[in-house]
Parts: sequence; structure tokens; C-alpha cells
Amino acid sequence: MKKNKYKVIVTGGAGFIGGNLIRKLLQEKDWVVYNFDQMGYASDLSWIKDSEDYKLRHLFLKIDLRNKEILEKVVKEISPNLIIHLAAESHVDRSIDNPLNFIESNIIGTFNLLEASRAYWETISDIKKKLFRFIHISTDEVFGSLGLNGKFDENTKYSPRSPYSSSKASSDHLVQSWYHTYGLPTIISNCSNNFGPYQFPEKLIPLSILKGIRGESIPLYGDGLNIRDWLYVEDHVEAILLLAERGKVGKSYCIGGFGEKTNKEVQLQICNILDMVKPSKFPHADLIKNVEDRPGHDKRYAINSNLIQKELGWTPKMTFEDGLKKTIHWYLDNLEWSDSIMQKSGYSGYRIGQKK
Repeated sequence: MKKNKYKVIVTGGAGFIGGNLIRKLLQEKDWVVYNFDQMGYASDLSWIKDSEDYKLRHLFLKIDLRNKEILEKVVKEISPNLIIHLAAESHVDRSIDNPLNFIESNIIGTFNLLEASRAYWETISDIKKKLFRFIHISTDEVFGSLGLNGKFDENTKYSPRSPYSSSKASSDHLVQSWYHTYGLPTIISNCSNNFGPYQFPEKLIPLSILKGIRGESIPLYGDGLNIRDWLYVEDHVEAILLLAERGKVGKSYCIGGFGEKTNKEVQLQICNILDMVKPSKFPHADLIKNVEDRPGHDKRYAINSNLIQKELGWTPKMTFEDGLKKTIHWYLDNLEWSDSIMQKSGYSGYRIGQKK
């Protein structure tokens, strides 16, 4: 491997967004990608192509970010130009059942990565220092819940309401502090709900698709009127790369998909599409069943993406409707993948996150 190759570390690269990001990097860049992942229940590497070029440019390292000593050693050895930090426990329901995992992964893991990055950054040349970036991928859930009006933006007050969003808010504050205190060149993004291919089937859209395909009951939390802003994962990946290449150090950017839908609307659209592409004896919407709501369920998320649009010219290319059709067709064509990852994880579609 050439020493002057551009090198990027992607944490959580065996996850949903991380995997989509790495695929794009391997397809469109000549960078060398170091994939850090502890290989948890939702991790997957089956998408890596078995080609010599990919083998040379994608290097997987099974690393737990809670191990500070190993992190510091490996980051220094790699000498990266860029770190994109995606690794996180991310499912709200699981954070209700086991908050400690989220504290350790999202807070301690981020702290360790920041310290490893700082230790490395302080040893490199001034020229390389100026070019180095640490991109931290966060969520709009750190801002809490909106009423019927308004949108989150970069100046919105933090008000997390679940163990998951609290742990991500904490990690955001750490990243901001390492920029202001130590000068580490960080950028934070807060994105809305992602969807698309290769998403682990515990999340709303893939779970609803798979249960609809199998004729199983599709759970709808509460009255189903909670609103989310949906962002197709490939649009999010493009935004991340723009931040890495042209984002302003020390700033945060809100990334939304302009796809506000109630959970009920999302599930009805899924069912309508399934009626067309996989018809059954009865409408798929008959499978939707109201269940007890999630504790602390935020009512509405919506993002104002004006800053990233104005500064970097980013805007989502995929409408929610077109993205949903692509996603449904992908899951229909890849049922073996869904069955395999669910079997490996031990998750079969059952309800989680009901502890109060």
C-alpha cells in the first residue's frame, strides 16, 4: 500500500449507515478505508465485494471503542487523514431495556476515540494538522420533541428524552469540548431518521416491510401520529462526504430529508406498495395493529437544513416515496439477508423497549 494514499477511519462501518458510506467510498474514491467495528448484533460485512481492489482498500479491524489503549495504538499506526465516527448503539427501544450499553458505547467510546485522535493529531505536522478532520455523526433526537410547528436547527437547545438520545447528546458535548479546549478539528452532524437497504430489521420501516411480507401483525405504537423526518441513507452519505471535504471546523450541521410523515402514514404507504408488488387475499393495511406506546415517545421531529444547503449546496435527491419503493424492493429481493442477520442476532421481530 502506498504511504501517500488518503486514509480514512470509519467507526461502525459494519452498521447500516457506516456500511452504505464505505460502499460509496470504495466505489467513488481511491481512499483506503479502515473499518472499526466491534461486530455487535446488527453488524454485517456481507456487502463487501470479494475483489482484489476492495481487499486492498478496505481493511476491517474488530475494535471495541471502550478499549482506549488499543484505540490510541491503532490510530497512531494508521495515521489517518480523516475519522468519521458513526459507531453507536442507536435503537431507542433497546436503550430503554439496557441503558448501560448506550452509556458505555456512545459516551465512553466517543471519549476514547477523541483522546486517541487528539494524541495522534498532536504528533503530526502542521500541514497535516490543518487537513485532518474528525466528523461526528449524531441525531436530531438530542433536541427532544417538537410541537406542531417549528423545526430543529443548529441553534436548537438540547433536550434529550431517552437513554439513547441522552447518550448521543453527551457525545456531542464531548466533541464540541475537544474542539474548543484542545483545538481538535471536529465537525458534528445531526441527522433525521435514516432508511434504506441493509437496515437491521428492528427499526420501523424494515420491520414493517418484513412483517407485511410475511403476513404478520405490524405493530403501530400508540395512536401512530408521532412524526419523523425521513432521510434516505444515500442522501445522508453524500452529506457526510461534503462535511468531510468542505465543512467548517467547529460547526454543527443539521441534515434532514424533507420527508415528514406520521408513523401511521409510513406504515400505510408500505402496505399500499406491498398490495401492488406482493398482493395477498386481503389488504396489507389490515395487519397494522395499535400497541402500547413507547415510554417517553417523542411526538415530532423535523429539521431545517438551510445551513448545509447554503454552505455546501447539499439537498436530498431522493423523495420519501421513491426511497420507500426502492427500499421495499430491496428487502423483497434480499429476504435471505434479513433472515440471516436476524437469526445471527437472535432477534425475531418481537417487541422490545417496554420497561418503565
